[in-house]
Amino acid sequence: MEIMKLSKKYFVKELDRSDIHDIYELCIHNTLYYEYCPPIVTEDSIKADMVALPPNTEISNKYYIGFYDDGKLIAIMDLINGYPKKDIAFIGFFMTEKIIQKQGVGSEIITDICEYLQKIGFTSARLAWVKGNLQAEHFWTKNGFVKIKETSSNVADCVILAERIL
Repeated sequence: MEIMKLSKKYFVKELDRSDIHDIYELCIHNTLYYEYCPPIVTEDSIKADMVALPPNTEISNKYYIGFYDDGKLIAIMDLINGYPKKDIAFIGFFMTEKIIQKQGVGSEIITDICEYLQKIGFTSARLAWVKGNLQAEHFWTKNGFVKIKETSSNVADCVILAERIL
């Protein structure tokens, strides 16, 4: 996967420990997310997220990436290549900077990502949101993700697994 091609407009790069402060600053202002997915973000939780993997995956399939506009981090994503099946990409986490929300930036990024994933052979993208988080449900359904089932996860007792066919 060539991560630079995940966006037509924004600079994309893999995030590492040197980016933790910027990631923290982006996340800490998204308080609604942490109401549904506690505890509140810390630099240690970011370090853990950078290497967290779903079952039966390898770190080489994980992309913890940042989207930049004029040198400023505006969005982050945890993308797992080939999970739960080889032709599926799993979005484990996606967050935009609070001040740009509701301006179409997140949807633009998701559209670009899905177009690129389709181009390189993926048939669908999957993700989950915590049941009851209406902001997340609205965003993901608006972006073409359809509920598959309710399940549980390490984040919450009840999450909605959703998929977008590419």
